[in-house]
Amino acid sequence: MTLPPRAYPAALLLTCLFALASALTAQYAFKLLPCILCLYQRVPFVLSAVLCAIALLPRMPAKGRMALLLLCAVALAANAGIATYHVGVEQHWWQGTTQCVGGGPVPSNAADMLASLDAPPAPRCDQPAWRMFGISMAGYNIPFSLALAGFAAWAVHKLREAA
Repeated sequence: MTLPPRAYPAALLLTCLFALASALTAQYAFKLLPCILCLYQRVPFVLSAVLCAIALLPRMPAKGRMALLLLCAVALAANAGIATYHVGVEQHWWQGTTQCVGGGPVPSNAADMLASLDAPPAPRCDQPAWRMFGISMAGYNIPFSLALAGFAAWAVHKLREAA
């Protein structure tokens, strides 16, 4: 059974939107504040969703659709790399970026000190906000992103066969 060419980017688009909705639900419904590396891991999902939406345009040529899906595969594979880096920071295998330490700058005057009381401290990258079976969200993002990257690459292969 052959799927229509637009089915592949549609499936990937819906999956990326699901991933983003899950992250936003964790953040806003369950108050799990994302660290900077968590926010970085959202970017490839947004990028892939936009690329898939473009690939769904009615007059998109087959080669254009394949190129966009290939870019999605690269972005999602990179996301697995970002997630792997994040897990390494969580496990203290290496240090995170300077933005990973949380806290923020020390207030230099009374007005800054009062303003800092209203803002919650930035979450640290080495302290996961949530774990299930000892695995953080970043840990689950590694195989998820790799599977999506594999699906996007497979979709390119299937589209090439159909062309």
